Formats: sequence, structure tokens, C-alpha cells
Amino acid sequence: MQNLTPQEFKERMTQGVAVLDVRTPEEVEIAALSGAINIPMNELPTRLGELNPQAPIAVLCHHGMRSEMASRFLERNGFADVAHLVGGIDAWSVSIDTSVPRY
Repeated sequence: MQNLTPQEFKERMTQGVAVLDVRTPEEVEIAALSGAINIPMNELPTRLGELNPQAPIAVLCHHGMRSEMASRFLERNGFADVAHLVGGIDAWSVSIDTSVPRY
């Protein structure tokens, strides 16, 4: 698993990496990244089949804790190219896009 800064995460997004948001739908309503796949962390085990284990994937959450745990889960389940956003969408809002609300 790679730990990505907001800038590195942004670069991966421009390269077409799948973005997985493991926050709840309520959190995503407050602040979201366009094109991200939302699978709340508690649903990930039962919805794993919706993701391609052969494709690079970058995971985010609010502050980075859930995305790190979800990334480790993905690795244990055969995903080879996994990264997560250190600091979560909060760090993204501070460093990359201040129009994304902080909560």
C-alpha cells in the first residue's frame, strides 16, 4: 500500500486510477470528489466484487484512518496496486481544492 499526499493523489487521479471513497453516503453528500466510487467501509466486504483487483485503486475517507484500513483489506483480498490519501478529503480540501467543504 502506498501512502499518498494530496498532490500525489491528484496526480494518480489524472492518470485514471479508480478512486474509492469509503465514507458514508451522508459524508459524501457534504464533500465529494467527482468520479469516486462510494462503497462505505462497512459494506466493502460484501461489495468487493464491484471493484477490479487488477486495476490500480486509490482510497480516501475523511482523515485517512478508514482509507488505510480499507487499503489493507483490499491488499489482503488480492488487490495489487493500492494507495490511500493520507489526511483524507480534509487534507485534499486544505491543499488541493478549497471549494470542497471541510466538516
